[in-house]
Amino acid sequence: MDSSLRVGVDIGGTFTDLVFMDSQGLRAWTKVSSTAADFAQGIVQGLDALIRETESESADICEVIHATTVATNAILEGRGALTGLITTAGFRDVLEIRRLRMPRLYDLHWEPPKPLVPRALRREVDERVDTDGDVVRALDEESVHAAIAHLLDASVRSIAVCLINAYRNPDHEERIGALLHAAAPDVFVSLSSHVLPEIREYERTSTTVINAYIAPVMRSYLNRLHDSLDERRITAPVYMMQSAGGMMGAAKAAEQPIHVIESGPAAGVMGALSLANAMNAANVITLDMGGTTAKASVIEDSRITRTNDYEVGGGISLSARLQRGAGYALRVPAIDIAEVGAGGGSIAWIDPAGGLRVGPHSAGAEPGPVCYALGGEEPTLTDANVALGYLNQTHFLGGELPIDADHARANLSKKLATPLDLSIEDTALGIHRIAVSHMSRAVRAVTVERGRSPADFVLFAFGGSGPLHAAEMAQELGVGQVVVPPFPGLFSSLGLLCVDVAQHAVQTVLLPLDTVSEEEINQHYQALESRLSAELGASGAARQDGDWQRFADLRYAGQSFELTVPFEESKPAVMRQAFEREHERTYGHKAPDDPVELVNLRVEVTLPREGAHRWGSTATRKGMLDGPKERTAYFGAASGQRTVPLLARHELETIDRPGPLIIEEYDTTILVPPNCTAKRDAWDNVVITVGEERT
Repeated sequence: MDSSLRVGVDIGGTFTDLVFMDSQGLRAWTKVSSTAADFAQGIVQGLDALIRETESESADICEVIHATTVATNAILEGRGALTGLITTAGFRDVLEIRRLRMPRLYDLHWEPPKPLVPRALRREVDERVDTDGDVVRALDEESVHAAIAHLLDASVRSIAVCLINAYRNPDHEERIGALLHAAAPDVFVSLSSHVLPEIREYERTSTTVINAYIAPVMRSYLNRLHDSLDERRITAPVYMMQSAGGMMGAAKAAEQPIHVIESGPAAGVMGALSLANAMNAANVITLDMGGTTAKASVIEDSRITRTNDYEVGGGISLSARLQRGAGYALRVPAIDIAEVGAGGGSIAWIDPAGGLRVGPHSAGAEPGPVCYALGGEEPTLTDANVALGYLNQTHFLGGELPIDADHARANLSKKLATPLDLSIEDTALGIHRIAVSHMSRAVRAVTVERGRSPADFVLFAFGGSGPLHAAEMAQELGVGQVVVPPFPGLFSSLGLLCVDVAQHAVQTVLLPLDTVSEEEINQHYQALESRLSAELGASGAARQDGDWQRFADLRYAGQSFELTVPFEESKPAVMRQAFEREHERTYGHKAPDDPVELVNLRVEVTLPREGAHRWGSTATRKGMLDGPKERTAYFGAASGQRTVPLLARHELETIDRPGPLIIEEYDTTILVPPNCTAKRDAWDNVVITVGEERT
């Protein structure tokens, strides 16, 4: 028996996906319903099932790599810890003043989200540090003791500390932290100088507060997960996927959970990067569509695209630079992902003007789509796809999830088709195409809005619903080729097994680029690298084990936003040239005569790991159940009803086969529409060549 089982676990809004991998490749996998009351229970249920299926022992598991929505849900549902804030006198209302941005310009009823820390729990202390880090007014410890006493009387569980200009001089924050630990050792403390030593007071305060707000929730969740694993004698270390890609230890994730908020979507992108590298595909758009949302990102020149500034808790995010203000600002590195409310569980409805709409609300795991027959009564995208004949009419998940197609059709007729005076098929097709249009918006947000043409990329489609809609979305966007990887419905959990351990550090320097020397820049970088080296030493890794990369945030003087650019050498002239190339590519212009500012320096270290998943490895695949080998499906007025062959992936040839085709798998369904062709490649991908856009 192999004693080196690695486990990947991804918690989604509808399903929790688990995969087992050993030295021979992917060994077993399963999907279980997400248990929103306690996500840890869904994980251990899945582990129990896989251990039984593989006849393994708990001791065979050597590591558990995990992506979770726990932190995100705590913010969305307002279930974070009661949190206090200690800040410099005069800065109590930074969280409410925000950036004065209106995400919905013409909505007179829109209100900004309530601060995570109510005003009564935001306390001021007397101190002042200037922009150079010099102490203008010493810390008044009496005001600190008064603030601490007030917050403890209010029974806060967590306290954020964010003082003006602490990114330049953290001494006052460090002293407040020491006083807090002495007065209340059980209260979680989050210092901005530890969490985000960067300029911009609102973003730094908001990020520190978010960290304080969700840390007790994440710590409690991870403790429950460890207890559940201990009960099963699973002593393997637990790692968490970071929003920026790469893994971090569970203990560090409990201290700085801001780095795992977007861990689930990041896992899919990292899996796509690993597969794309194996295929020598440099430019890729990823589409990850599950039961609740669709998420898009870009891999360019074999590099993931990151952002250092996004919002959480504001609903669906298209990552537009000017459409901000709906959520809570979070300034930490994350893979740049645009998200729309278009998933298999997205609810279709009629608006007051009589128009058909899809999402953003979802039926989720409970009660789910109508066709699941679990109590859902709102028609969803999945119900529409069942009615169109695109999805199996009797079961999903290899027969594990029964489907009631007649109930779905009757519900569509009653709720939508009859009021709209349309046939069931045309109503369902309208739902399908509206969802495709929504997903296309997410792709445009990470391509067109960033100066990239979708036609220059290959589309990787995964998630339980992505392969069903990808070809038609590619037609709409002008993308010529779609790749559906092996195990697409489990791809994010599989992506967890492809990543390395990664850590990063940032420091604001705010210097004119033409006045700083290469030596001075290197000194700043070396200070950041020393900080990360110390952290690596504490975890048992050596500096020489890592792959080190340097980045810088630059802008033209007078701009209020930066571009992050990687560098192999720290010469100011080289940095300027790289910045101007990126500025012109992103915004369509550059200003060669304008001065450039060096705002932040960033360092990232990646520790390559043995045993990471390698594409092309074999695995026993759960194939189609015995049943019909063809099905009638509807493709619109031009193509009408067509009899469509049903295949398993291994039955697809390695030469192009014309559509329409439907490829059914345990974890997804792949739709190859008319005017498209499909084949299977050397990595067991389904490769769809996209024809003309449908009518």
